[in-house]
Amino acid sequence: MVDLLKTKYHVDVEWRPFYLRPDTPPEGADLPDYVLRARANGSEGRLQSMAESYGMPFRSTERIYNTRLAHEATEYAREHGRGNEFHHDLFRKVYAEGLDPANWSVLRDSASQCGLDADEMQSEVEAGKYTVNVAEQVQTAYQIGVTGVPTYVVNGRYAVVGAQPYSVFEQLLERLKSGLIEK
Repeated sequence: MVDLLKTKYHVDVEWRPFYLRPDTPPEGADLPDYVLRARANGSEGRLQSMAESYGMPFRSTERIYNTRLAHEATEYAREHGRGNEFHHDLFRKVYAEGLDPANWSVLRDSASQCGLDADEMQSEVEAGKYTVNVAEQVQTAYQIGVTGVPTYVVNGRYAVVGAQPYSVFEQLLERLKSGLIEK
């Protein structure tokens, strides 16, 4: 969907970090009962349908993952001009294959798939090179009112929260383009 928007509307997309559950331990955590109950009642059916409509596989996560390493690895990728590619590959690994984004083998494989130096990435992330940068970005997200993922911020003014259909983004971008709402 993002690729369609980029092609049709010539928009730039920058993925930024946000900790939905900042207290998640490094090894992750079991899903809470309320999530399991909601899934049993079909809460992810819309996500499954949306993924299928774009020809994408979708797999529910089996745990709550700690995403700190993934966000810091993404900053490494962004610094090396491969941020979007890395994010896309890692997103696929998590939501299509059910892999853990806190696992170095998963992160290293995404780096390699994107033409990045996996050894250098791991070394720089483990050395803490991106820790402050990611923490500052997460703090900025909290300050502008982000409370969930995904949240898309358009022109620094308009937020689209949650996994929304393509038409929601298209309507917003058409309204901006036509001047119906302020850029």
